[in-house]
Amino acid sequence: MTIFELTDTLKPRAGKALHHRGAELPRGPLFGCEPRPTHSRVLLMDPFRICLAIGPLSVYCLLLGLMNLSRRPFLTTGARDTAALGVALAGLAVVGPLELFMPEAATAQFGQPFVWLLLVSFYVLCVTCLVMLSRPRLVIYNTSLDELRPVLAEVVAAVDPDARWAGESLYLPRLGVQLHLDSFPVMRNVSLIASGDRQDLAGWRQLEISLASALSESRAVGGTRGVGMITLAVVLMAASMYYMLTYPAELAQGMQDMLWR
Repeated sequence: MTIFELTDTLKPRAGKALHHRGAELPRGPLFGCEPRPTHSRVLLMDPFRICLAIGPLSVYCLLLGLMNLSRRPFLTTGARDTAALGVALAGLAVVGPLELFMPEAATAQFGQPFVWLLLVSFYVLCVTCLVMLSRPRLVIYNTSLDELRPVLAEVVAAVDPDARWAGESLYLPRLGVQLHLDSFPVMRNVSLIASGDRQDLAGWRQLEISLASALSESRAVGGTRGVGMITLAVVLMAASMYYMLTYPAELAQGMQDMLWR
């Protein structure tokens, strides 16, 4: 008798013996049956970290979409634009590099909440430093370079008659402002970026006020970019709400593990 014939003979005998003794039948190919599948929720990432990462980003995408659907151009400073982007990426920074490089020695000595306070403060200081060291800049959303140029020319002629154009560069000697125009057609916005380090912040402020007043009377054509950004924001918010409603226990456990582990 070969080994294969012996195995086939022992399969039913072993199963019957265990059945008469009241024991659970073993599972596996040796006893002629496969193991029962186990149904468990396997999460690739903690729900709390997912919500923390995509929550601020979804709000930022929603604001961009609403601005692009508006019938008027929207003017903001480069400092506010950078700060808003920093807030939108704060969740990704927390669940990414900040948690990855968390000092274990400091956590064991001072506690995890205190270390998280220091790490978040470090991130805020980095964003603040980036805002303060960047050159003056004005960002106009929901407009193109061809649409902005006539409006900007009228404003410049009113605030500084001695202004001179050189291609996409502009020099306003009375305001102490030197800038160049930078267009971003994908997101339909134009930036007025300072050229050189010798800039008069008061002149930039006067240019901002005059340009904002002129843009409030102009009209813009809303495009499909706003619809796309709002759709992305809705998808991210829906994903965040799904995890919050489907895994409330895992959400609370993830927050506890992240703050008091």
